[in-house]
Amino acid sequence: MGDAVAATIRDVATAAGVSQSTVSRALSIPELVNPATRARVLAAARQLGYQPNRAARGLITGRTGNLGLIVPDLSNPFFSSVVKGVQAAARTSDYSLFIADTDEEASAEVELLRALTKQVDGIVLCSPRSPDTELVEVGLDDAVVLMNRRIDGRPSVTVDNADGMRQAVEHLAALGHERIAYVAGPRTSWSNGQREQGLHQSADATGTDLVHLGHFPPQFEGGVAAADLALASGATAVIAYNDVVALGLLSRLGMRGVPVPDQISVLGCDDIGMSAMTHPALTTVSIPKREGGRAAVAMLLSLLRDGGAAAAGASVPHRELPTQLIVRATTGVAPAPDRRTAGGHSTKGSTR
Repeated sequence: MGDAVAATIRDVATAAGVSQSTVSRALSIPELVNPATRARVLAAARQLGYQPNRAARGLITGRTGNLGLIVPDLSNPFFSSVVKGVQAAARTSDYSLFIADTDEEASAEVELLRALTKQVDGIVLCSPRSPDTELVEVGLDDAVVLMNRRIDGRPSVTVDNADGMRQAVEHLAALGHERIAYVAGPRTSWSNGQREQGLHQSADATGTDLVHLGHFPPQFEGGVAAADLALASGATAVIAYNDVVALGLLSRLGMRGVPVPDQISVLGCDDIGMSAMTHPALTTVSIPKREGGRAAVAMLLSLLRDGGAAAAGASVPHRELPTQLIVRATTGVAPAPDRRTAGGHSTKGSTR
């Protein structure tokens, strides 16, 4: 017995007793078709197993049926989780997804934005590194939702970084840590800027001595490079820009025979999957990665339904998601003073 022949739009039209053009409108522009007729067409399509051709539907609607996602670094598990959230939400709404990785190159973001706008109906731009002025110039008036970045007048989904850092500092202060180091991420990272502000506010509130170790690549190697500086700073705890950097810190500290958390505590940010798999397991500030991706797609689809960018005078959508401290085994009670290393530059009581 041969394979079944796929149903055509003509088959649906015959079964529903309407013209092929009516079937096309019922499936692609349903609001233009009488509800009873539309219901009859949909019932016939379901019964026959008809699948409309996406390209043909695009010719009628002017839509591609595609969404775009631009991220800085797919090798970072944080962004892989964001991709899963975006992809699941896109699939649920019958959209395909184009994914682009800038490899932490800010200039590549502008090029990819220009290229993708011709191939997709809307874009989620995750953790962009480009200056505000450059992003606005290349099309943020179109259907683009920012994730982990906020620009006045632009739709965005962010997380409460300041509160995450408050939770981290208060946790360490409660364990007796009076001197905390921070391994910062890229200078161009909006999230890093928000975390630094939150750290300084929380350090002031708790009377904690905060040591800024400098800006490092948001990768494993960045943590390895920062570990010796953290030890030399005299800090008894170190907060990393993200979990991948924290894993680099743990690796280097292990190579030097420094016990964690007995001599120094380590705390990350993101709560990627492998943070619970290390030994000791990493204490971290959990960021809602997949939820953020889904929220960004929901916002983007709402913009598309409204015809693209937010209408003049309309409120610009913004959603801020909560963060949550996850306490594991890399943070503990501060060591006695005779086990601490002196030195380092203090920024106690300062704001940057």
